[in-house]
Amino acid sequence: MDSAPTTMEQARVSVSYDEVVVWVRAFAAQVAENKEYLTQLDAAIGDADHGINMNRGMSAVVVKLDEAAGEQDIGALLKTVGMTLVSSVGGAGGPLYGTLFLQMGTAASGKTELGPDDWAAALEAGIKGVEARGKAEPGDKTMIDALLPGLEALRSALDGGASFEDALTASAEAAGQGMRDTIPLVAKKGRASYLGERSAGHQDPGATSSTMLLETAAATWGGRGGAESPTRGLGGTNG
Repeated sequence: MDSAPTTMEQARVSVSYDEVVVWVRAFAAQVAENKEYLTQLDAAIGDADHGINMNRGMSAVVVKLDEAAGEQDIGALLKTVGMTLVSSVGGAGGPLYGTLFLQMGTAASGKTELGPDDWAAALEAGIKGVEARGKAEPGDKTMIDALLPGLEALRSALDGGASFEDALTASAEAAGQGMRDTIPLVAKKGRASYLGERSAGHQDPGATSSTMLLETAAATWGGRGGAESPTRGLGGTNG
């Protein structure tokens, strides 16, 4: 009977195609729930459209997921998400999120499940794509300020022997801290950069939606259904 816990642990070592679909759907639901909040954040330093645009894009993604029923290639799935976002999301969010998912899809090409190292590699590929596309660096007050700490925490936890679900939780928590750390920063990229010093004191909307992305991964794959939303405890509303 001692082998039962080990079997359960092994069952959590990877996520299946269907579980990746659940994650994407969960992210879409989180964006829909918080679209007004994301737009409110963007109104302070941008075009006041991040929540609206992301909700439009993720709604289109959900339609594509329904059409792709029966597929098992995670890489193809992520590429479909990326291409749909590029074609349906306006502003900077479409190209950046589209690139994130397209590069993740390339890294996961042909895979029917993702282990911890597979997820880390896909996330890293996606982030590098975003960095190249947006020419953003850490500290520029962009989605990179949430994604990169999330990746670093994921790899650090895995290297330290953490379980996949604990590493996912560490990743989400680090992204959340990175998101909050954008508040005092002066924006150096995008429309927010036009404000100069006036962009300080506002949380970056892209970093906020990126945190949602990693939090929903921790909640859906790690079974951490109580993962705190990035809009809670920060003075935001849930729209």
